Amino acid sequence: MTVSHPVPYVSQFASADLVEGFVTDVVPVSSDPRWAETGAADVVQYAWWARRMCGMACLRMVLAARGVPAPSLVELAEECARNGGYVRHDDGRVDGLIYAPFARWVAERFGICAEVRTSLPVDDVRALVNAGTLVMVSVHPWLRWPDREPPARGGHLVLVVGTTPDALLVHNPSGLPGESQEYAEVPTAAFDRFYAGRGVTFPACEA
Repeated sequence: MTVSHPVPYVSQFASADLVEGFVTDVVPVSSDPRWAETGAADVVQYAWWARRMCGMACLRMVLAARGVPAPSLVELAEECARNGGYVRHDDGRVDGLIYAPFARWVAERFGICAEVRTSLPVDDVRALVNAGTLVMVSVHPWLRWPDREPPARGGHLVLVVGTTPDALLVHNPSGLPGESQEYAEVPTAAFDRFYAGRGVTFPACEA
């Protein structure tokens, strides 16, 4: 049986069709012609956030699926940071997405449930999604190339929006156009190589 939830896709980059160039550093993110659509004040702010907004892209997808109006990506990121979901350092580093304050902020700000799961086996992800819950999970960014062997697990957030008997269906905010962006079918065994075993669930309830 295949389960697929109707969830609009959102890229963490303004120009989803240019993602391959951005993630391979062939095209500078600062050259994105649609940067202003993210709500950034200028292209510098956009370029700083663009590689860090996978969680905000996942959140926008969840909100869109629930029919909840959402701010633009950069506006979401800045607001999330003010509420502890990101911690910025003077040297330009940023810590996050930090799940607990993120989940509290989502519940308070948008009135939907967000539950932190520090231990979330793949079988549980499948069961939750089959029952109607959208699940944001931590995977290695190379999930966009599922045939590769990742050097580690985690570091990037994607939204699991469906299942097949042998795979998970993923909306990947930095997936490649036509290949691994929306409803990307990732075999369960391959997914497990990238997956850090944790995430945030969005059950269909009111916070």
